Amino acid sequence: MDHATLRAQLPFTLARTDFPALGEKYQGKVRDTYAKGERLVLVTTDRLSAFDHVLTTLPFKGDLLNQLAQHWFKATAHIVPNHVLDVPDPCVTVARRAQPFAVELVVRAHLTGSLWRDYQAGKDPYGLKLPPGLTKNSAFPAPVFTPSTKAPKGQHDEPISAAQVVERGLLTARQLAEVTEAAFAIFREGQRLARARGLVLVDTKYEMGLVQGKLTLIDEIHTPDSSRYWELDSLDARLAKGEEPVMLDKENLRQWLITERNFSGHGPLPQIPDDVRVNLAGIYARAFERITGAAFEGSVGDVSARLAKNLASLLRG
Repeated sequence: MDHATLRAQLPFTLARTDFPALGEKYQGKVRDTYAKGERLVLVTTDRLSAFDHVLTTLPFKGDLLNQLAQHWFKATAHIVPNHVLDVPDPCVTVARRAQPFAVELVVRAHLTGSLWRDYQAGKDPYGLKLPPGLTKNSAFPAPVFTPSTKAPKGQHDEPISAAQVVERGLLTARQLAEVTEAAFAIFREGQRLARARGLVLVDTKYEMGLVQGKLTLIDEIHTPDSSRYWELDSLDARLAKGEEPVMLDKENLRQWLITERNFSGHGPLPQIPDDVRVNLAGIYARAFERITGAAFEGSVGDVSARLAKNLASLLRG
């Protein structure tokens, strides 16, 4: 998608929704979720967060994330069933209501991000016992599991070990074994399919729960918000020179905030210039197109009006 189209959509980004007829509303950092009975309506807005703060919106971000999640839900449904019932709008998923597990299931294939920072500081919150002498962004022999708690709104998630997940009663030992097996299987499939498209799926976060007693994948999957993607063709050369990989994910925003605004979650929230918003949206669109092999079709216009039209039957109850 060209930058002119992305820029033209800036005045129409979806920052919030208000559809009380859909059910009780829960507003997360990115998604507005409406619950009624056993049904959820998840609206992926254009909100962009980093370091636990919502900072701005990106044009077409909600459409891109929701449609990419649908791509991955379909591609992994043979491994673990998911909560999707319908997609009545590019940024909306109607889903089965699950009993969610209070654990974020993070799988990592490379030593990067917060895990690298912990490693540098001599911390091992996950009980991985990584050997000394590893380098930033290096690949593990096999993916590792680094869970975290799902903190209440306004609080920070806490990294914990797999053993602590059971000790704290967040999952039974049997449930932990089941979700880790499922998470690794989905991740391996994601790695395989991403590699076929010239990308490396570096790490990701899954959420799971129970629907009628059956393990179910919920929330999102393998999006640039929940995952890291690196360009494959330049990776080895860049790492050999000590350079950062070419990234197609939200890490671009985090790095910009740190280097250009000296912001890592504390102090006044920085303003995000329109040029940065457009460039980030372009990265998300490029990730979508690389992963799916399809062009992203986004129409400039009022997303709220489109939602009201496409959700009319749900709004009538």
